Amino acid sequence: MTGIGAPRVIHTAQALVDEVLEVPSLPPRGGNVVPTGRARYAASAVNVLLAAARSGAACVHAGSIGTGPNGDLIRSVLAEAGVSVSSPPVPDLDTGVCLVLLEPSAERTFITAQGAERQISVASLARSAPVPGDVVCVSGYTLVGPTRDPLLEWLESLPDGVAIVLDPGAPFADLDDGTLGRMLALCTVWTGNADEADGLARLASGAPSRSTAQEVLPIAESAAAVAGVLPESAVVVVRDGPAGCVVHRDGVTARHPGFAQRPVDTNGAGDTHTGVLVAEIARGTDWPTAATRANAAGAIKVTRRGPDTAPTAAEVDEFLAVHG
Repeated sequence: MTGIGAPRVIHTAQALVDEVLEVPSLPPRGGNVVPTGRARYAASAVNVLLAAARSGAACVHAGSIGTGPNGDLIRSVLAEAGVSVSSPPVPDLDTGVCLVLLEPSAERTFITAQGAERQISVASLARSAPVPGDVVCVSGYTLVGPTRDPLLEWLESLPDGVAIVLDPGAPFADLDDGTLGRMLALCTVWTGNADEADGLARLASGAPSRSTAQEVLPIAESAAAVAGVLPESAVVVVRDGPAGCVVHRDGVTARHPGFAQRPVDTNGAGDTHTGVLVAEIARGTDWPTAATRANAAGAIKVTRRGPDTAPTAAEVDEFLAVHG
């Protein structure tokens, strides 16, 4: 359990509702497909916060949540998990929806309709009141559109000793140079997947973006390249699905193997990895242990349907007792 005054995990990113449709395959353009299953979940930043809370972290959502059935679902799920919400509800506007098309291979396709989650301000973020030792999570998706400027202004005002963890997301490598430079200068930890690391590594080297015919850079190579554009003390984590992840710190890259499982739903697996990782960072866990626990949590999650099915700390313990 988390004690009074223990470091918190504060997430600034969008909480959305995922409308998941299980489809036999994607329809052709102009075609039709009949889903075999349908479900609604509180998702996006919620996935990370649930994973962190289930690993024992005290968690806060600092983003904006709307007024309506979607916002109500998100607040209910967070409250049940013991996650506090620091911003007041956005009046007269509901939270947006992400339509997720889930194929039998566990591949997902997304269509997002935005809403109240984009209505943040410096004042709304400041209600989370980070203090040294807290971990503030940032998504690259918040660095586009109307959320970019208030987020960066607020992050640049935080006191020393607040860890800033960036999960870049797909948009990050396409940001303008000014936004990229400001965000990278703030990073304590950069954590992303192989594609995201490849994109930033190529950008940092001046190379063109990867073509469809090119393979993704080896994650150890891209991790070192990403580290080269971050503050000297920053840590880079690059995950590679069942292969696990690498952690680059102090000029050294260490590989932490994953735990291959037969996946049924990969939606939320990266969020689960990030959530467990930041919970361990807040706790002060050493990096090999934090990476191993995050890898195990991601492996457990892909065997469960739904983006909100991150394991508890006890379930990770049991998994590692069996899988080593």
